[in-house]
Amino acid sequence: MTNSTVLIQQFADGLRVIAPPGAPTALDATADVDVMVLEVAGGHLTWNVLAGQPIPAAVIHDPDQAQEWVWAIYGEPVALALDEGRMTELPAAPALPALAASARRLAYAHWASQWWPASTLDGIPALDPVLLDQDVAALTTECEYLVDGADAIVPTVTALVESFPRAADYALAAGDEAHPGALVLARGSGGWDWRRCPPRLLDASERAVSWRVIRDAGVTTVAVSAVAAPGAPATVPAYLRPWARIETSGGEEQTGLELAGGAWTGEAVVPSATAVHVDIHLPGFGVPADPDPAATELRRRVREFAAARLRRAAGTATAAEAPDAPLLAEIAAAAEDSDF
Repeated sequence: MTNSTVLIQQFADGLRVIAPPGAPTALDATADVDVMVLEVAGGHLTWNVLAGQPIPAAVIHDPDQAQEWVWAIYGEPVALALDEGRMTELPAAPALPALAASARRLAYAHWASQWWPASTLDGIPALDPVLLDQDVAALTTECEYLVDGADAIVPTVTALVESFPRAADYALAAGDEAHPGALVLARGSGGWDWRRCPPRLLDASERAVSWRVIRDAGVTTVAVSAVAAPGAPATVPAYLRPWARIETSGGEEQTGLELAGGAWTGEAVVPSATAVHVDIHLPGFGVPADPDPAATELRRRVREFAAARLRRAAGTATAAEAPDAPLLAEIAAAAEDSDF
């Protein structure tokens, strides 16, 4: 595992931070979709999933507890400096590389359960949640003296379920059946903010959300369709169904979406619609709407990362102790990818 320089800092509230330059930490205002987090004894570890950086950043609220693992993840010089209260910059190299690799893989497995960009439209198959639970269970056991809190709970692994449907099983792109003979004034498509809905509900593509402005019998309606995620459950409780906020030149409307034929659909009557913006979200979930111009590019990079992981899982044999070794769920998805 490659050495890395880390900076040890102490804050007024007693928090200690050990971090490579530029690494995300648990103190950041929001964790973006490229950040992996692991709760450990006395603190939290974070990695950037796209950076390939094996050394995490640590935010420590209990240095005494953290000393049980700091030496293993960062090496004895860093552990000694933390114990002595020295704020300094030091090279870091894990004293237990296998544990450090398992910790990173466990954080990645938790990340994949939340942010894996499954997409029928982009050809990225979903990860089997049962296999993903197997990955998390095995890695949690390997990291048992390191992890804490919710991340120390070993998931109960149930029997394997049937394979997820493939692209051919989905009826995508709803037509204009609800308004036969109506005039379609405008249409468009785009993506959605992954932070605003739970996983396994919506396709992760930037083409997943489409809308049509329809004029019928003197009424203007915006009809919204969002492609369901591959492997989305057939029945979703009402409190987990996404909504669409439709912003037009005439104002803003909200409409709940219903799942049918592989897509979430809904519509709202609007006074006028010379300009349309659709925001898909689950009320009360995730972060507020954030018009971040870099979000689309970040999602693109995550999709490319996932596709590369699948290619690697299909084409190479990687030592299981490597920090970027494929998960069982990725190996299975890669094996089925040709049918997706």
